Amino acid sequence: MSNFELIESEGAQIKAWTKGVPVEEAARQQLRNLAKLPVVYPHVAVMPDVHFGIGATVGSVVPTRGAVIPAAVGVDIGCGMHAVETSLTATDLPDSLKNLRAQIEAAVPHGRAEFKTAPKPQDHAWRAMRTEYQEVLDKHPRLGKGNEVSQLGTLGGGNHFVEVCLDERDRVWFMLHSGSRGVGNRIGTYFIELAKNDMRRRGIDLPDQNLAYFMEGSKHFTDYVQAVGWAQQYAMMNRTLMMQAVVEAAQSKRAKLPAFTLGEMAVNCHHNYVERETHYGEELLVTRKGAVRARVGDLGIIPGSMGARSFIVRGKGNEDSFCSCSHGAGRTMSRGEAKRRFTVEDHKRATEGIECRKDANVIDETPMAYKPIEAVMAAQSDLVEVVHELRQVICVKG
Repeated sequence: MSNFELIESEGAQIKAWTKGVPVEEAARQQLRNLAKLPVVYPHVAVMPDVHFGIGATVGSVVPTRGAVIPAAVGVDIGCGMHAVETSLTATDLPDSLKNLRAQIEAAVPHGRAEFKTAPKPQDHAWRAMRTEYQEVLDKHPRLGKGNEVSQLGTLGGGNHFVEVCLDERDRVWFMLHSGSRGVGNRIGTYFIELAKNDMRRRGIDLPDQNLAYFMEGSKHFTDYVQAVGWAQQYAMMNRTLMMQAVVEAAQSKRAKLPAFTLGEMAVNCHHNYVERETHYGEELLVTRKGAVRARVGDLGIIPGSMGARSFIVRGKGNEDSFCSCSHGAGRTMSRGEAKRRFTVEDHKRATEGIECRKDANVIDETPMAYKPIEAVMAAQSDLVEVVHELRQVICVKG
């Protein structure tokens, strides 16, 4: 039985898994605008971490028939999570975690850092991806102004992170959050503007111009689907390379950890993406903006904020949610508001016992800026079951 509540709508139904979780009015209105689009079918699903977003609502699952909405995917295309279990336990970790944090920070470029070398030319997967990206550039040369190679294997900033965690058995996990970096941002921004221009040329009125869409069969639809699919592959590869770097850093002599192996459980999942899926007997384009696919048996990751718990989950295949769950705790306030409201001392208290940055430049990511992860998990108990509960001991941010 589904545990959703309905948000009043003049368009398609809006089914929200938000019981016990606050939803600001701005996000509700953004969802109502989304539900008015004629291409949305049969309803919009809302996850408990929902909050107002740029272009479209974060924490929304948007099924469309014969169309795709670039802003619903957003500009952090393919952003998602990667987690691996190890044979290490809490007793294998040193009393001070500063050195391990430093080794991870040195191994994974973060903030504005970049790798100095491109992926090796014998990497078949990367060569195939470069060929496909060139096909996109041949049609849209403006997308080629950045360097997608130098950012491959890098974390970025904002809410992207690398963590060392302990589960309920005190087993050590490595976990990270990132996406398609600058190239995904260029693709998203570019096609969002193309969609707006297409709507204006066709004289289509929208409740919000950011919700401009491409109709299937149009040139821009085909080009966008190819480009967004490529960016999603890039994001997956980016996380894989970073996780390899984290594991190698932890296995190096400088990390001063005992020898270890990786466990059987590993998860690498998107939470900003679009895929063709069949629901209610129809093929739809399902866009998850801040949501994870949770079909029966699917493994996913729902991270809390800095200082909060995170969860490895298994999907229950709830069709009302289009087999989805939340992608995290969800913000309760803007980054600017968090910086105005909280101090470095507030942040230090909230992250006590965690080896992480405790300075003014990460106040916007402090735990108090996010919803309580316990309430978020309770609201989606019919969407996923918890497999492992993780608590951070190290958090690296750009």
